[in-house]
Parts: sequence; structure tokens; C-alpha cells
Amino acid sequence: MKKRTDQFYLVREDMLPDAMLKTVEAKKLLDSGKAYKINEVVQKVDLSRSAFYKYKDGIFPFHTMVKEKIITLSIHLEDQSGTLSKLLSMVAQTGANVLTINQTIPLQGRATITLTIETAAMNSDVTVLLNKIESMDSVVKVELIGSGA
Repeated sequence: MKKRTDQFYLVREDMLPDAMLKTVEAKKLLDSGKAYKINEVVQKVDLSRSAFYKYKDGIFPFHTMVKEKIITLSIHLEDQSGTLSKLLSMVAQTGANVLTINQTIPLQGRATITLTIETAAMNSDVTVLLNKIESMDSVVKVELIGSGA
């Protein structure tokens, strides 16, 4: 039976084999800059190079999979001075990181903003952000048009 690479499972840490746990530890050492070479990290965590290479692309701490989320919003705004600034300020207050902003030329008193943000550092849920944006006086409509990692 062919194993799928697009199927994921959430497994409790104590259920994982030592080699997988040591692989995670080795990756942490590499990411932190405490070690720069594979030979160095596998020796520090007492893991074979072959086991490290076997598991390195298949095991990640849960928080890294959840954190790296990117969403794209389409926001219809009334053409008023300072509206975009207020919108971006609100997004920044949630801890989200703005990646891209595209704005159409205002027609008939309205402009469309396409905003792509990284939600990894947000201090609230995405739905809270959407509700806050929707409640702004100058916002006509908000749509979540894409999400991914």
C-alpha cells in the first residue's frame, strides 16, 4: 500500500519513537543557531544521521504547523481620508503582520483593498479581526478570499 504524504495525524509526544523526538530536538538546535552542521546536532542529541534525514521533513512541533497561517481579505472601503490607515492600525493591534496591500482606484466613492496578512502572532482569533474590521464605519464589506500556510 502506497503511503500518502498529504495525510497528517496529531500524535501525543509520549507515543513517538525516540528517533523522531531527537530529530525535533536536532532541528531546534539548527534553527536556533546553536549548531550549524548536521554532524554536530546529531551527536549532541545522540541520533544517527540516517535517522535524522529519514524524519527531518516529516515531523514538526504542532505550534509551527498552526502558526504559519496566511489569509487574504477583500475589503470594500468608502473613500475617506485616513480610512486605510485606521484599518491597518487595527490589523497591527491584533498582532497580525501585513504581507501585501493592493488598493483599486476609488470609483463611485469606494475602493477595494486586497490585504494579505500572516496570523502567526495574532493575540486573538481571525473571526475577531473580521468582526472588528466589519464594524468600522467606513467598511462596506469584508470577505475572506483565501487562506493557507
